[in-house]
Amino acid sequence: MTYTRTRGFTMIELVAVIVLVGILAAFAAPRFISNESFDARTFADQNMSMLRYAQKLAIAQNRPVFAVLSANRIALCFNTACDEANRVLAPAGANSGSSATVAQCGAPATWFCEGRPNNVSYTMLPAYPVLYFNALGRPFLNGNVDPVSTFAGLNIEIAGGGNTRNVVVEAETGYVH
Repeated sequence: MTYTRTRGFTMIELVAVIVLVGILAAFAAPRFISNESFDARTFADQNMSMLRYAQKLAIAQNRPVFAVLSANRIALCFNTACDEANRVLAPAGANSGSSATVAQCGAPATWFCEGRPNNVSYTMLPAYPVLYFNALGRPFLNGNVDPVSTFAGLNIEIAGGGNTRNVVVEAETGYVH
């Protein structure tokens, strides 16, 4: 009599795998369902790229570009009023179009403005400045007259999902990191 070996898994092996998958799902699922950390990272990257773009645009167009920072948004304009005629157009043709951006920036979606997501905290030191970059890319506070700048640097802290990111604008050079 010959015995043939059957292939497959035992019941104990199957139950052990199901238990392990359940434990992993209990700890991993909340990280994928919650998007707070993704929103914070995205908003920090948007702030950094917008400030860098403002500096480069000021140099390229040989005129001041204003970064208007408030509690709920960041916007780029050619004056502090940010009236429709002086808004900087988004280089991709439109802003992100997120619900927070639509709520804070309004229409049209072609100008370079991004709204703060509701689940992200956004603090700055100094608080909510209007700064501009001159034609040489140097940062100035609103009200400063070139060549005298009282801009002492800017630190933007963006937090969400247990993660905190800092966007820093250096005082003398305007380097954004």
